[in-house]
Amino acid sequence: MTTTRKQDSPKFKARVAIEAIRGEKTLNQLGSHFGVHPVQVAHWRRAALEQMEEIFVDGRRRKDRAKKEALYEQIGRLKVELDWLKKKLVCSAEDRRAWVEPEQARLSLRRQCELLGVNRASLYYQAVGERAENLRLMRRIDEQYTRCPPVDGSRRLIRQLTDCGARGLKSIASGWRG
Repeated sequence: MTTTRKQDSPKFKARVAIEAIRGEKTLNQLGSHFGVHPVQVAHWRRAALEQMEEIFVDGRRRKDRAKKEALYEQIGRLKVELDWLKKKLVCSAEDRRAWVEPEQARLSLRRQCELLGVNRASLYYQAVGERAENLRLMRRIDEQYTRCPPVDGSRRLIRQLTDCGARGLKSIASGWRG
C-alpha cells in the first residue's frame, strides 16, 4: 500500500506563512488548524521571510542584471569570432602592419596592434638598406660560389676571394669562422 505525498499549492503555502509571520497563533496551533506539521509551517515562514526582499527589489536592478548578462554573452561571442578570424586570416606581418590606421579615433594604436597581432614597435621601424661595399662583396661571393663546386666550404671560399683581391673580406670572414 503506497500513499501519495500531499502537494500544497503556492497560494496555500503563502497563506500559512503569512499567518505564521503575524504571530497571533503558535506554530502548533497553525499546524493543527491547516492540517500541516508545525515544522513545515516553520520552513514556509523562514522561506517567506528570506524571499521577502526580492519582492520589493526595484525593477531597474533586474533589467540591469539582464543587460549585463546580455553584454557578457555578446563579449564572449565576439571573442570567439575574433579568435576564429585570427586563425583563418593568415597573412604576412607586412600586410597586417599596413592595416593599422594611426588616425583612427575609436581604436587606439595599441589596441589595433593587439587585434592584428602586430608588435607596436614594428610600426616605427624603417629598414636600413645594405651598404654598397657589402653588396659588392656579396655579389663577389655569389659569383665565386657558383663558379666553384658546391663542396667548397666557407674557409676555402674566403681564401679564393682574398687571393682575387677582395678588400674588406677579412672582417666578414672573422664572423664566419665561429
